[in-house]
This record gives sequence, C-alpha cells and structure tokens, in this order.
Amino acid sequence: MNISYFIASRIRNSKGQSFSKIIVKVGILSVAIAVSVIVLSFFVLLGFKNTIKDKLFSQTSHIQVSKITLNRSFEEAPIPNNSEYFNKAVQLPEVKSVNRAAYKSVILKSEDEISGVVLKGVEAGKYDWSEFKQNMVEGDVLHPDSSNQIILSTKIADMLNTKVGESIFAYFIQEPPRARKLTVVGIYNSNVEELDNIYTLTHLSLIQRINLWENDEFGHYEVFLKDINQLDKAENDLLDIFPQDYKVTKVTEIIPHFFDWFKFLDRNIVLIITLIMIVAAFNMISVLLIMIMERTPMIGLLKSLGATGQQIRRIFVLNSSKIIIYGLLLGNVMALGLAFVQWKFKVVKLDAQNYYMSYVPIEWSWLAVLLVNAGIFLVVLLVTILPTLAIRKINPVVALKYKD
Repeated sequence: MNISYFIASRIRNSKGQSFSKIIVKVGILSVAIAVSVIVLSFFVLLGFKNTIKDKLFSQTSHIQVSKITLNRSFEEAPIPNNSEYFNKAVQLPEVKSVNRAAYKSVILKSEDEISGVVLKGVEAGKYDWSEFKQNMVEGDVLHPDSSNQIILSTKIADMLNTKVGESIFAYFIQEPPRARKLTVVGIYNSNVEELDNIYTLTHLSLIQRINLWENDEFGHYEVFLKDINQLDKAENDLLDIFPQDYKVTKVTEIIPHFFDWFKFLDRNIVLIITLIMIVAAFNMISVLLIMIMERTPMIGLLKSLGATGQQIRRIFVLNSSKIIIYGLLLGNVMALGLAFVQWKFKVVKLDAQNYYMSYVPIEWSWLAVLLVNAGIFLVVLLVTILPTLAIRKINPVVALKYKD
C-alpha cells in the first residue's frame, strides 16, 4: 500500500474535533461557493446572450444581402429575383433559410395618434416565422390571403392607441403621396426598445405596389443560419455567390452596439471568475498551512523514521485534493439546484426595459460545468502545493518537542 495515501486516509478519518477539522469544512465551503458562483455565472451569461441574440435575429436575420447604393435612408433599390443566386444560397450547409424582404418608411395614423415607423415587407407564405413567433403576444402572423395587414410592436400599438382587429392608415411620403388602410392582425414584443420603436411587418406585395416594382422585385435577402458561430464562413460563401454590386452585411455590422455589449459582458465574467479563483486558492493555502502546523509533531516523527519530504508533502496534497473534490460536489449540487429553480419557476425577475427580458434566463451548458470543475480542481490543487514546501524547513528534533 502507498504509505502517503495510507497516512492521508488515517488523518482524514481520525477521531476528535481538532481545529483543522473546522478549517477543512471552511475549505470545502470555499471551493463549493467558488464552483457554484462560476457555474451559475456561465449559465446566466449564456442565457442573457442567447436570449438577446434570438430577439435580435427575429428582427434583423443573421445576414442581409442587398444592392450597393449611396442611399442612406430606409428606401432600398429594387433587386430582381434571380433563382440562381437564391438556390445557391439556400443550398449552403450553414444556411437555415433565405427570405425576400423590403423596407419602406411610412407614417401610421390611428384615429387620434400618428407615428413614423419602418415597414418591413415579407412574403407571408414563404417567410421563416420560427424566430419571430417567440415575440408574438397577441393575434397572429401575416396571412397569405390578404396583403393589407400589419403587425405592430406593443410600443407602437400603445402609441397609436390601437389593438388587434382595428384598422389604421399608412401614409407613404413620395411623389405622388399614397395612403393605404391596413388591419392590425398581430402585436409583438421583443423587449428590444431600439427595434420595437421602429419596425412593423407587412406584406412584401404592398411595398412592391407602392414602389411600382415588378412582382418579382424586392429590397434585400434575409439569411438565417443554423449556427451563429458560422457567421464568418457564411459571409465568405455568400460573397462568392453574389456579384460585386451586392453587399453582404452581418448582423454584427447592422447593430454593432449590442455585440460590443456582449464583449463587455465576456470581459466582466472573466474578471469575476479570476477574482473568485484567487479567493478560493488563498483559502485552500490557509487551510493547508493550518493542517501542516497542527501536524508538525507527526511530520517530525515521519522525518526521523526516514520518510522523504516528497512523501510527506504527498500526504497533504492528497488531503487537499479530497477537500477540493468534496467542495466540487457540493458546489455543483448548489449551482444546478439554484439554476433548475430559476429555469423552472423564473424566481428572479428583471425590468424588461433595461435588460430586454422579464426574468434572469438560464442556458444549460454541461461543457461549461465540466470545464469549470476541471479548471478549479487543477488550479487550486497546483496552488496548494506551495504551502507544502514549508515541510522542508521543519526540523525533526524541534518538531518532536511540540505537544499535541
């Protein structure tokens, strides 16, 4: 039997309430708190990022392909339908769907109020509604059988004091001016105020008629991807498909401030994790130093019997690894339990106007749990080797004079 392992197990199982037993419990609790906080931080961070990204993509898509133009307004140059480009784009392995759409500035008027917005025209029967439907709070999406329909955000609907089933007028400022009566068929709320205050949805055919476009003309392609991590690859593939007079714009360029915020969150979480790891490591150093001080006579006896410094250090490293493992187990139970409660019952609420969602989201990631556990175990264990170096300076003669 390994002598270091045998002595380490006897120390752990020794009876009596020594001061080091209390310190060991403190060490276990310290590691447990570190693990639970870091795991929960990852779950919440991923939840925030993915929830906001889903809301953004439901409005803007992952990539937009349009004609290059010097016009900086929401008015777009028409794109003729080209089945060759469309079919090649749809067949890309990273692409989920490709939709034809168009933007048009408009003034909406109800009986008492007016509001300037941007109409987004889509092909109701072919549009990929899977991303957008999660934002619907009342009514339904556009129906293919009627073109004079509109979907408003809750912000715009409240501003116009209108609701589902009622009619409003859309005034198009152009030469000659045009007006259309539209029926509100749905109301959505993405909680992203920057987008909800601007965008409404209607049929692409309505914008085609107002702009005097042909039936197969539209403003831009909206490309949805299967995985956001394939964004750069999809951009390069689309640039190879479309000619030079087309521009391919990623969502990170359409609304860059959101993605700058995501990077800021990543930097903050790295700082928090670093601080927590430092605290946990110093706590374990303190625990091990106290254990060494309390076992000084034993160390002196082992040295006088011929035990090497490496064998004695291994005893304390084995004990510290046991403390870390117990802390990891307790920390995981705490983190997963709290995450499940929040995921299931939405206990912690948020102000949707400030955080773009009404509760703290939880995104499960077992890879994050695995990496956190492995990282804490290795880092804290390596750090605890440092105090064991003090064993080399313990003189057996002096140590044996200590009393238990």
